[in-house]
Formats: sequence, structure tokens, C-alpha cells
Amino acid sequence: MSDMTPTPIRKIIHVDMDAFYASVEQRDNPDLRGKPLAVGGSAARGVVAAASYEARAFGVHSAMPSVTAKRKCPDLIFVPPRFDVYKAISQQIREIFAEYTMLIEPLSLDEAYLDVTENLKGMAIATEIALEIRAKIKQVTGLNASAGISYNKFLAKMASDLNKPNGQAVITPNNGPSFVEALPVKKFHGVGPATAERMRKLGIETGLDLKSKSLIFLQEHFGKSGPYFYGVARGIDERRVRADRIRKSVGAEDTFVEDIDDLERATAELKPLSDKIWLYCEAQGISGKTVTVKIKYSDFTQATRSRTGIAPFANMSDVFDAASALLATVYPFKRSVRLLGVTLSSLTKDQPSDAIEERQQLNLNL
Repeated sequence: MSDMTPTPIRKIIHVDMDAFYASVEQRDNPDLRGKPLAVGGSAARGVVAAASYEARAFGVHSAMPSVTAKRKCPDLIFVPPRFDVYKAISQQIREIFAEYTMLIEPLSLDEAYLDVTENLKGMAIATEIALEIRAKIKQVTGLNASAGISYNKFLAKMASDLNKPNGQAVITPNNGPSFVEALPVKKFHGVGPATAERMRKLGIETGLDLKSKSLIFLQEHFGKSGPYFYGVARGIDERRVRADRIRKSVGAEDTFVEDIDDLERATAELKPLSDKIWLYCEAQGISGKTVTVKIKYSDFTQATRSRTGIAPFANMSDVFDAASALLATVYPFKRSVRLLGVTLSSLTKDQPSDAIEERQQLNLNL
């Protein structure tokens, strides 16, 4: 006789710290409280790693070039990141998560998915678990967290944005599908600006529009992402919370308002992409040995060029230099360039500089 036991509805919490890096800086320096603050970059160069809510009111956000952020908010204060401090606080937060469940999938230092369907406290209501976790985070770190609670990862992620900052929201199985139908696709997790624009050109602007498209249509236009879009448009996301999730690469890309023909201009566009990647690597304590540059041309054909070093990259400048050299190998461009991307892979935990130097010498001797 087959097992007819229904699969229990999962209880997923997405916890997201509020303006994490910026909030830490404001916590530790009272003079910065209530002021527009950017972590990372400077008034003249680099990219914003995080922005306080006071800065966000001016349209400043993470991954924005610093010069753009300063133009939007002339009184913006730039402070250098302190990743050792952020990592230590992140560890405190993960220790709190571990009191409730072993199924923790960190996405970055400041956010994670928790599966609390069967939890270590034996609590039946996920909303109460989220409230407790947020209160403990506040008590231990002095920082605010927001949370989303739902029956799958996609909707939990969407819910955590609904009552930010310092709030939480629930999306139940009953209202999940209707919530998605009303949601603009540009707000979907997994839909970036370029994909949202492609969807718009196909007449897809809301979840309901997306739901009206067949699986074949979505696979034809969005490849491997097609089945994901087909599912989430119906409030379905079967991805499990994976405690052993290992990231294989970290990348960033940008689609330009106007296509680029000039190598110098194109090379300059690699700088904020390299900055963004390295900020993530520093925060996670990782590096990589392989740099890949993606070039998408105006006719939508694309090319990639990669280079693998003998040791992990030591700093952002080295990543940028490697990416710039790779881009130069495809110049003159066969068409004008509409998109550039940089990816760092073959990831590993950061090594001390002396270990890298030792390894380089060893390789040279061989």
C-alpha cells in the first residue's frame, strides 16, 4: 500500500537585517545616527556597499557608484567598511538561529533562510519564532531585523520586504497565489533590471501577466530560469532550505543605457563591477582564482573570456586588472557592447598574503 501521508506545509522564515553595515556604523558611532550614511566607496570613486535609511530616502542604494550617490545626496557621509566587525556580529546572529533550527541557509552576512517546520523549540507557529528571533537579535546586537514568513523561499523573501524596517509579514498558502498575481515582476526575487525589461517587452509586467505564459514560452525566452518563473507565478517554489549551500561563483553585470564602442569607456565600466564583487568577497572572507568577463553585443550575441591564476586574487585592483586585460582581447569589438559582466570563480577561503606568496614561489620553482 502506498504512503498517502500528505507532505506537510513547510514553514520558512527569511531574516534580513535592516541596512546592516550602515546600522552597525550608526550603532557604534552616535555622531552618525540620523544622518545619511554610505558604507564603502568615497565621494570620488568606488561603489556603495550599504546605505542607511536616511540615505535611501534620497535614492542611494547598495552597488550604486559613489559619484552617483553623492550627486543624489550632497550631505552623504562615507565610512570605510569594517568587515571583521560585521562578520563577528553575523556569527552572533547565526548562533541565535541555531537555537531554533539546524536548517539555516545563509545568503550573505545579513540574511538567511530558516526552515522551522520541525524546530528545536517545538514551537508550532512560525510567526512567533520570527518574533522571538528578532527580539533576541535586538537584545544581543542592538540591531533591528525584519522577517518574512511563508510556505516557500520565494514568498518568505518577498514577505521580509513588506514591513521593513523592523517588521515582519506572513504570506499564507491561501493568499500566496493572489499576492504574486498583483506583484510587479520587477520586484520578484531573481528578476533583475535587464530581465524585467525583457519581460516588459513581452507584455509581462505583473505576476498575473507572467502566470498567463506557458512553460514552453518561458523556457524559450528565459532558458533555465523559465521553470522557476512558471512556478513562482503560481506561488510555487520547491527549493529546499539548504544548510550546506556552497557558492561556486560571485558575479556582477550591467546593461548600459547606450551601447559602448570605445575600449576606454568599456574598461571603466568594469571598475564598479569589480568593486561590487570584491566587497562581497571581503565580507565573506573568500577569494577566487578565475576571472571571467562576459560581453553581450548589440545583436544579443555574446562572448566570454576567462583567466585562471595560480593563487586566489589578493585585492580588487588585481581583479579589475585581469578583467580589463581580458576585455582588451576582444577589441576592436565586432558590434557595440550593450552589457558587461565580471565573475570570480574557483572560490576558496581567503589565504594570508604570505601563504599566497609562498605558493606563488612554489609554483614558479616547479
